[in-house]
Amino acid sequence: MQLEAITWQRMAERLAGHLDDPDTPPGGRAWQRVGIDGAPAAGTGVLAGHLADALRTRGRPVLVVPAEGFLRPASLRFEYGREDVDSYLGGWYDTAALWREVFGPTDPGGTGRVLPDLWDPTTDRATRSPYTELPPGGVLVVHGPLLLGHWFPFDLSVHVRLSPGALARRTEESARWTLPAFERYEADTDPASAADVLVRADDPRHPAWTGIRR
Repeated sequence: MQLEAITWQRMAERLAGHLDDPDTPPGGRAWQRVGIDGAPAAGTGVLAGHLADALRTRGRPVLVVPAEGFLRPASLRFEYGREDVDSYLGGWYDTAALWREVFGPTDPGGTGRVLPDLWDPTTDRATRSPYTELPPGGVLVVHGPLLLGHWFPFDLSVHVRLSPGALARRTEESARWTLPAFERYEADTDPASAADVLVRADDPRHPAWTGIRR
């Protein structure tokens, strides 16, 4: 697979330009939806932030939604123990709430009223954040782990990949029990092939990417 060296800022500019292209979806919808997928160690929020800046420079309204704001309560996440790989893969993130509160409002005929987060994992309480109005023509950017295994309706998807060695090195000691989960995610979902854009970020200072593959 051919990869091109690029900076995060330049990558964001290229992605923003693609989203501004009239031939890029959403078609009849008022909003575009971007997913930036990657393990926590991949730092998906970095690219999400740069993309938001690039889009705002172009006059586009943007809302960035971290998937970690839609974790389920601890009583559900840890029902089978604090380090259960099956639970992490299928039960840690409230995908129903993401569909209802984030993607539903940006469907055709939607209101554009998006809930930016739902649950604070630190306090294990609802965040009670107000809804955010994303105007027509706006871009929703969702980032975080395991996004490409749920059929979320992204108009553009990016997978930030780390090699197994880099993922192990950059994952905090307390979270290394999740490494088998990402191994299974790679095998079952193949996010590197499923995404419209693959980014290799073993060295976060020197990313490389495939470009936009459609």
